[in-house]
Amino acid sequence: MRNIRQIIASIITAAVAFTASSQRLILPGDHPDPSIIKIGDNYWASATTSNWMPAYPLLKSPDMVHWSTQGYVFNKLPDWADFYFWAPEITYENGKVYVYYAAHKKGGNLCLGIATADKPEGPYKDLGPTMCQEVGSIDAFPMRDENGKLYLIWKEDANSVKQPTPIWAMEMKEDRTGLVGEKHELFRNKIAWEENLVEGVSMMKHGSYFYAFYAAAGCCGVGCNYVVGIARSKTLLGPWEKDPANPVLKSNEEWICPGHGTPIEKDGRFYFLHHAYDKKTNAFTGRQGLLSEFKFTTDGWVKFVNVPEPVSKPAPVTDDFNGRSLSVNWQWSVFQKDIKYKVKKGDLQLKAADVSAGAFIGQKILTGNFTATATLAKKGTKSAAGIAAIGDDKNTLSLLYSKDSVRLVKLKDDSTTILATMPVTMKKNLQFKMQATGGRYYTFSIASDGGAFTTINTKPIDGLYLPPWDRGVRAGLVSKGSGKAKFESFQMVSD
Repeated sequence: MRNIRQIIASIITAAVAFTASSQRLILPGDHPDPSIIKIGDNYWASATTSNWMPAYPLLKSPDMVHWSTQGYVFNKLPDWADFYFWAPEITYENGKVYVYYAAHKKGGNLCLGIATADKPEGPYKDLGPTMCQEVGSIDAFPMRDENGKLYLIWKEDANSVKQPTPIWAMEMKEDRTGLVGEKHELFRNKIAWEENLVEGVSMMKHGSYFYAFYAAAGCCGVGCNYVVGIARSKTLLGPWEKDPANPVLKSNEEWICPGHGTPIEKDGRFYFLHHAYDKKTNAFTGRQGLLSEFKFTTDGWVKFVNVPEPVSKPAPVTDDFNGRSLSVNWQWSVFQKDIKYKVKKGDLQLKAADVSAGAFIGQKILTGNFTATATLAKKGTKSAAGIAAIGDDKNTLSLLYSKDSVRLVKLKDDSTTILATMPVTMKKNLQFKMQATGGRYYTFSIASDGGAFTTINTKPIDGLYLPPWDRGVRAGLVSKGSGKAKFESFQMVSD
């Protein structure tokens, strides 16, 4: 019996060790450019939201594996910025939380901003832009040098004008209200595999070296070839040398185009939270958050031990609108500043917008194969309303009910095409069903008053056009025209 127990214990120990050193999906769905920090007994993370609001999720975990959304850094736009909320870096020092981020300045270009709070869940006070270069500034990361002096590290977005991309460092005031002195170039893209850029730099100090984790090549979309490199220096301002073994983190059989993350230590082991695409669903599910373990080699470099781990099926997403406010998992377009909704007595009332896509709210899809359903109440609905696969304000695929009929509507590049229509008779409510395969192909159905579903399109519609270059597809609800829509429920089940 003892031998059997010892064998079982050895198997369990080996399994745990394998899991600990594997590449694990911990933030399913669209979570580009993730960052992570430990505050007290919990880990906190955030990620790019681009043109979805609220901006920058505040994610909490006791173990770096199981996460819940606690809120957002910005529930309304900072006064100076209008869109492209990218690359938040959440940090903690001397009892203060700082989130460094990039956003597009009104009438200008991409700038670096800083927001601060007394606790990770907020509320956050925006300190405004701190660096705005002519071609744009992104990917901010704070780091203290060997003498304890605080610096801000960032990328000059020169690839946007087909120029090399220097990584800069500049001294920062302790109160984070500005930069002082002169900027210093640390390194730039000079090696063939780095192609048109280096970016997304994060740093850590280990032993006698500063280590820079950086991304290079093409970040996004079906043609991506993103990879991760390592550079090191004994002083923050250099000289920096790049690992001859670069790139040290590349695509594998499960996940492609890894990059832009933050290193963190846990229980004497080292991990890198970064994004990558699911090889099967690519841009449709977006850049998802992975945790990869790495080790320091005897010659002072970094080696990843990232055997992909099987992905478990996400739990169903269900919303019966029984709370007093909208669930934190819902987001809307940054350009729909006047979006209005009310959650009351188990219903969501979504005011319509008389624009091509209508007023919409969406949730991240967690897998490529899923079924989303929604129930629309006849009483209280005056707009054209229904369910949709949402790319952005100019690219959606929706099934909308209005005036005793449903229309299957393709919005591509802000141009509308009616793909199908069908008369509908209902007394109380209408159920919508949207089924996706690979995040790309969509089939829609309807059912009146709890009856059997009728398929609207027998041939799945190709949603290749839906995802923007930097985001995944959302599943959501739409209210278009005038008046409002009254939704009773929403559910998304991953297959």
